[in-house]
Amino acid sequence: MTSTVEPLVAVVTTDLSAITRGRSVVESKLQKIAATGVGWLQANLSLTPFNSIVDPNPWGSSGDVRLVPDLNARFRTVLTGSATAFDMVAGNIVELDGSPWVGCTRTMLIDALAELKAATGLSVVAAFEHEFHIADADFAPAHSMSFAALRRADPFAPNLMAALEEAGVAPEVVIAEFGTDQFEVTHEPTDALAAADRAVAIREITREVARSAGWRASFTPKAAPDAVGNGVHIHFSFVDAAGKPATYDPARPGGLSSQAGAFCAGVLRHLPGITAMTAASVSSYYRLKPHSWSSSYTWLADRDREASLRICPTVTIGGRDPARQYNIEYRAADATGNPYLSLAAIVRAGLEGLKAKLPTPPLVTGDPTLMSEAERKKLGLIRLPETLPAALDALAADSTVTGWFAPVFIETFVGLKRHETERLAGLDPVAVCDLYRTLY
Repeated sequence: MTSTVEPLVAVVTTDLSAITRGRSVVESKLQKIAATGVGWLQANLSLTPFNSIVDPNPWGSSGDVRLVPDLNARFRTVLTGSATAFDMVAGNIVELDGSPWVGCTRTMLIDALAELKAATGLSVVAAFEHEFHIADADFAPAHSMSFAALRRADPFAPNLMAALEEAGVAPEVVIAEFGTDQFEVTHEPTDALAAADRAVAIREITREVARSAGWRASFTPKAAPDAVGNGVHIHFSFVDAAGKPATYDPARPGGLSSQAGAFCAGVLRHLPGITAMTAASVSSYYRLKPHSWSSSYTWLADRDREASLRICPTVTIGGRDPARQYNIEYRAADATGNPYLSLAAIVRAGLEGLKAKLPTPPLVTGDPTLMSEAERKKLGLIRLPETLPAALDALAADSTVTGWFAPVFIETFVGLKRHETERLAGLDPVAVCDLYRTLY
């Protein structure tokens, strides 16, 4: 007599440590639990990347919420190399009566996108570009970004792309990157909520494909203080109520439409305050330094990878329409930031710029570190926070940013991140990087 093991589906949420956690159910029960979800608890929002709960935290040991799967955000593939299918559904955390819970970051993104659309008619199209490195593979040395560097990992890259494709992530490109044993994977642009869901799926599927090969994929911001950093570049553009591109205007500087320019101005105005959310770890700030091709100032530029906001290139080969390609890249982010919260903060900041009808920021060329203080001030260039504690101070100082969220959420986030900095206070940068390399 034989028995069949029924596959499991994980209902997941991604927390403030950017760790994806959840509960698994047998597949035959998924439709049933879709209405009411699975149990969860508020204090999980205070889970650290060290698998402890911050104590004290605002939630304590009592109380319950529900994690309700969104069946439109299901990612399933049998191609990771594991013994069973990878099957994951993103969920929203709700109160027991089904009302939204103040700590659900996915709901925060949903609400931010809805408010942007209600106020302006604009919808966000987005994509997340992930860099990561492979550990424990013992690769032979290879040139950066070379054909050989990707082939030496064979069949990792084709297996990863096949798994992402089958899961519905719509991958675009996988490359061997500039850093040692570093890779990058991108996906096609899609609506912003789906893009954040895909960001979660990309991280988890990449880790599983690597694990099946006997390796470990790490999305840590810095594998070592002097290593090339792993960023998460968040691309965004807009369509209007009719679905037409609304980011590009060839008559304006850089091709940036007036609405897109006001949005970027809002992001730059509040960038110091949101950096703690998009670059959310101690090691994030080893990466956000001048001359690192990351981000260091509140800076809008045309195709400059040192800028915080980079206008990306468009291609006119074969008569392609620039308006449909045109997008802006937010570069002050990494995978220690929750993708829903990161994108929600960007959208909220941009909406502030649109509501205030801010002028398009100047397109900056040159090196801010070589400019005088007067020149930087004239261009609106402010140095981003240089440590996580400084970023948390900048968050607390920006009442507009903190006002987007429930006070208990800000209390939880700041408490979690202060705890993280205190826990690592006695470690030197090498030890910090070693730790984060294993955590992410």
